[in-house]
Amino acid sequence: PAITTAGIYPGVSNVMAAELVNAARSEDGEPERLRFFYYTAGSGGAGPTILATSFLLLGEDVIAYNKGEEIKLKPYSGVLNIDFGKGVRKRDVYLLNLPEVKSAHKFLGVPTVSARFGTAPFFWNWGMEAFANFLPVELLRDKDKVGKLVEQIDPLVRAIDGIVGERVSMRVDLECSNGRNTIGLFSHRKLSVSVGHSTAAFVQAVLEGSTQPGVWFPEEARGNSN
Repeated sequence: PAITTAGIYPGVSNVMAAELVNAARSEDGEPERLRFFYYTAGSGGAGPTILATSFLLLGEDVIAYNKGEEIKLKPYSGVLNIDFGKGVRKRDVYLLNLPEVKSAHKFLGVPTVSARFGTAPFFWNWGMEAFANFLPVELLRDKDKVGKLVEQIDPLVRAIDGIVGERVSMRVDLECSNGRNTIGLFSHRKLSVSVGHSTAAFVQAVLEGSTQPGVWFPEEARGNSN
């Protein structure tokens, strides 16, 4: 057995969505809209890794779903101000092309799905938005060029990380046809610790025999029966 995209987001966020969907259906509610919201302070302590990933995502159209139809949206657009609760509070989040959108739509059967991400301090969001709007797509899709760009700004990012910390928060919102709306929320003061725990939990599920033979996304029932 193997579980793919098995980290914190995507990963635990997929499982949170599956829990909300399954609970809604057990109470005769039909899920209509699922939204993933993510926040990480600075680079979350991940440094160049998360920077490079984020820049590469700015070169991709955002795939989302609206009433069953696949739609393409501009990266780092569609800003929303979302309340992540104690320790994080309200943060701006922006559309990004993340894999849990497609897998949740397919395997959980939710017709409308999207994902948004935001960071701190606020001017990092402005920078990401500017990169998405003004840098050539060809540059943002070139791993070598993105790597060189990351090398140049990494010292500044690490300096600011020391000020803003690496707090992480995930919020998953589900709306149903019967008016039942539910929210799943996870927050931790350190992204690095959360990622380690999340990955270890999926490994434990495989070792304990909770995963059937095959390759699964985290939200698939046969991928993680617990």
